Amino acid sequence: MQLVARVSSAPDRLRVLAPGLLACGVVGAASAFLSEHYGAPVMLFALLLGMAMNFLSGDGPCRPGIEFCARQVLRIGIALLGLRITIAQVVALGWGPVVLVIACVVLTIVVSMLAARLLGFNTLFGLLSGGATAICGASAALALSAALPSHPQKDKATLFTVIVVSALSTVAMVLYPMLTQALGYDPALAGQFLGATIHDVAQVVGAGYSISTEAGDVATLVKLMRVAMLLPVILFASLLTRRSGQDQGGERPPLLPWFAVAFALLVMLNSTGWVPKVVQSAGNDVSRWFLVAAIAGIGMKTHLKELATVGLKPVVLMVGETLFLAVLALALLRWLA
Repeated sequence: MQLVARVSSAPDRLRVLAPGLLACGVVGAASAFLSEHYGAPVMLFALLLGMAMNFLSGDGPCRPGIEFCARQVLRIGIALLGLRITIAQVVALGWGPVVLVIACVVLTIVVSMLAARLLGFNTLFGLLSGGATAICGASAALALSAALPSHPQKDKATLFTVIVVSALSTVAMVLYPMLTQALGYDPALAGQFLGATIHDVAQVVGAGYSISTEAGDVATLVKLMRVAMLLPVILFASLLTRRSGQDQGGERPPLLPWFAVAFALLVMLNSTGWVPKVVQSAGNDVSRWFLVAAIAGIGMKTHLKELATVGLKPVVLMVGETLFLAVLALALLRWLA
């Protein structure tokens, strides 16, 4: 009976959500157009255009769809990231890049959480910003935000993290290839450094292939290994959320959110070789569009005036995280070489 009731109410639910979903979709399409023509990250354009349209998230017909896009569409997009990587891709690189990625991700997140506390922030903000820096930029920020406990400032913290990490990723895409050339790195070593340090996948690809095809291939695989670290970090965030729910007397959330489980299952399915290339490509495209629409929805929910109140310290924190990651990667590559 409950299933029948849900099916019968689906058209009504869709009518309620349609205005907000359409608004997020239009902003996402406009962001993709601007990104293709000006070369800046599509996530950054989606955030900025979304914030310009924040009046739509007030009490009105668009609000339910925007809320749905910022939560459920976001989770589906994160789950579909699993179609980007396979276990064989990770194994083929050998133990050196694996050690590099695990050490960079773990140490960057730990140092970020400690630095956040020293600067007077909630430790979870350090996990959010450190995870975005260490794993895969805006996508990691959105995934971790979805797994962390609810907080009045969570949306603002997430939006701020995505803006700063996208900007820093663009700067790194320009500067880091020049740094690898100045250090005399060969294409394989340069690819490992770029894949281990630049935040967003698109910027890693752009930086790697600007050096050579070999550097681009290695950078992409190392970057996808960092994306694979999203699952254990989400698990860690979920454990903190469960503890928080227990301490506050609230209901304990599941150990792993459904989107994290779906992410892991898609990685394993993709590793079997049964998934056709066309399905992988379609899944990646859908994931990208869903994440862009979701970040547009999050932007619509945030007012610029509120974002401006965060001050300088969060920017210092994230710049410091980026520099720490770069220095750590250089040191580890020197040791592993």
